[in-house]
Amino acid sequence: MHERLRAVFIEALDLGADVDVENLKYRDIGAWDSVGQMSLVAAIEDEFGIRLETDQVIDLNSFQAAVALVKEAPGA
Repeated sequence: MHERLRAVFIEALDLGADVDVENLKYRDIGAWDSVGQMSLVAAIEDEFGIRLETDQVIDLNSFQAAVALVKEAPGA
C-alpha cells in the first residue's frame, strides 16, 4: 500500500525523483496547492477504490496523513 500511495503522489503532483515524498506536507511544493490537492484526492480514491469525506480531504495535509487515511478507509 505504501509504495502504491507513493506512486500516486508522484504522478498526481508530477513530482521528480528527488522529492522526499515520505516527508512531504501540503504546500511544501508549488504543485501541492488547492488544485493539486483535488488531483491528489481523486488519484487516491481511484487507486484504492475509496471515497474520502470532506473532513478527510481537509485532514489530508501530508504523505503520512494520506497513509493513515487509506489504512482507515473501508475497502482499501
